[in-house]
Amino acid sequence: MQIVIAEDSVLLRAGLTGLLVDAGHEVVAAVGDADAHVEVAERHQPDLCVTDVRMPPTHSDAGLRAARQIRERWPATGILVLSQYVEERYATELLSTDTRGLGYLLKDRIADVREFIDAVERVGGGGTALDPEVVSQLLARSRQRDPLERLSPREREVLGLMAEGRTNTAIARQLVVSDGAVEKHISNIFTKLDLCPPPRATTGASSPSSVGSRADR
Repeated sequence: MQIVIAEDSVLLRAGLTGLLVDAGHEVVAAVGDADAHVEVAERHQPDLCVTDVRMPPTHSDAGLRAARQIRERWPATGILVLSQYVEERYATELLSTDTRGLGYLLKDRIADVREFIDAVERVGGGGTALDPEVVSQLLARSRQRDPLERLSPREREVLGLMAEGRTNTAIARQLVVSDGAVEKHISNIFTKLDLCPPPRATTGASSPSSVGSRADR
């Protein structure tokens, strides 16, 4: 795959580049700010962008804003967010859209290089990768409104396996269904749990973007 990395930490950017190149992928650009991220994505239109959330120039949600812009302009480009924390609002906005080719992983919980590379390749190939902690926090938020009874028994099974960190393929194997059926269940789950962004006020301010994704282990 051709990959763009957007990460303001020089050491982490270099480390990610080395890992991905060693795994046989081509890192066509590695940048340290959100504006450059959009520029190199336009130039290369890569298979995948790996991005941090908080980046220059704002050091807030600039990385996700850039990722949303890239996703809107080039929908076939996969987006994998690497964040220090669960940015709940951003993850919610992400999962309210088409989850194909999207991932959200927590930096401190990536303990195995092979699993990380698998997540990269899965998202770049159109799948999803979501850290179980992201699933847990979104579930805790959803339980406050008691929406779980909206789910079918099979959807609850899928959600439980996601929370364990299972991949789409592992879930499909466990339930003896196709990967496509799992993706459909996941889409239904997020719709029924009302994981969608709140109504936006009609102001001139632009909204934060989001990226993230599904269980990866």
